[in-house]
Amino acid sequence: MHQSVFEQDREKPQVGSLARRIHGWSWQAFPIGMGTGAVYVTLSGLKSRSPALITVETIFYFLNIALFLLNSTTLLLQALLYPKQALRLIKDPVKGVFVPLIVLSFATIIIGTINYAVPTGHVHPNFVYALFWVYLSFALIVCFPMLMIWFNKPHDLNTFTPAWAFLVFPLMLVGVVSFNVLKVIPASEPRAIGVLLVGYAFQGLGFFMTFFYICIYIIRIMTTGFLDGHQANGAFVACGPPGFTALALINLGRKAQEILPLHGLVSQQAGEIWFAVSVMSALLLFGLAVFFFFFGALPYWFKVHKHLHEILGCWALTFPNVGWIATIRALGDIFNLNGFFVWHTIMAVLMCTVWVVLILLTILAFWKGKIFYAKDEDVIKDTVGDVPKKQSESSSYV
Repeated sequence: MHQSVFEQDREKPQVGSLARRIHGWSWQAFPIGMGTGAVYVTLSGLKSRSPALITVETIFYFLNIALFLLNSTTLLLQALLYPKQALRLIKDPVKGVFVPLIVLSFATIIIGTINYAVPTGHVHPNFVYALFWVYLSFALIVCFPMLMIWFNKPHDLNTFTPAWAFLVFPLMLVGVVSFNVLKVIPASEPRAIGVLLVGYAFQGLGFFMTFFYICIYIIRIMTTGFLDGHQANGAFVACGPPGFTALALINLGRKAQEILPLHGLVSQQAGEIWFAVSVMSALLLFGLAVFFFFFGALPYWFKVHKHLHEILGCWALTFPNVGWIATIRALGDIFNLNGFFVWHTIMAVLMCTVWVVLILLTILAFWKGKIFYAKDEDVIKDTVGDVPKKQSESSSYV
């Protein structure tokens, strides 16, 4: 006698909402934290900062830490409970490029720690110095295996997006982390030399590798036209390499101006020369970053899909633009032009506005189950261990 539909439903394992969330989580969650970090990094560069604004920045800093812990913990649970899904995400040709974003998110936390925890005395500069080497090790450990996995398979250039450069972004951001660390490490100390040189070396490595990606991006849009759909968000990623490199060069050059003469390195004028060359190079890269911003922004509304389930990709509107926006303030200080300060303030307001819109839409998408929510059958299929043939009526996974 055939079982009734009711009996079959009773024997079918029930999957809890928490299990579907854990299984459906992905590395694309980290851009939310990075976008949050982009807010306080941008606001910290404002020329006039009131105590109330610093309090707001600090709130965003702790919110970023909370998001980092949430994402890391959830993905760790996913690896323990659903190892097949975790491995599938790492090897996925699209979602796999987001794995290094955990390192980038960690970088924003280090920068926030330097800005908000060190001045108050809650964190010692020696701890920040240790965090620098932890970040560098973290970047190498994550990036090189992911590069080996990703380059082990062919990829269609007709579907290329600048987001593929995320695999190298953590190495490129070493220079940015370096000059922030040098804010709390005295220039007279020998360890300041190591941080400076490592910052320059890895900034060069990261920039030139990502620049190759940008060249491929230009070739791709020459053959297929502007990026459309969810890939339209990736066009803003092209602003990242030149923007962050411009910012790193200016600040590393300023530190070299102080560090090299103190230690009698290269020549008496080496510090001044490094700074002057860095400013000129940064100005060239700044122009390229601004161009890519408008190049991605002008066709954006007509190309992007207005689908709530694709909201995670829209966070690319925030963090890749931090580099060139922060460079605006740096150039204002160097050339003493008030126009740069006004421009930076406008972009800071726009950054905050975009964050508010994106976080509201992301919460709405999460609440509706459009993101981070797996199907029942996918959870059951990837459940650790064999499913018993006879289940109680109340059985569930996680």
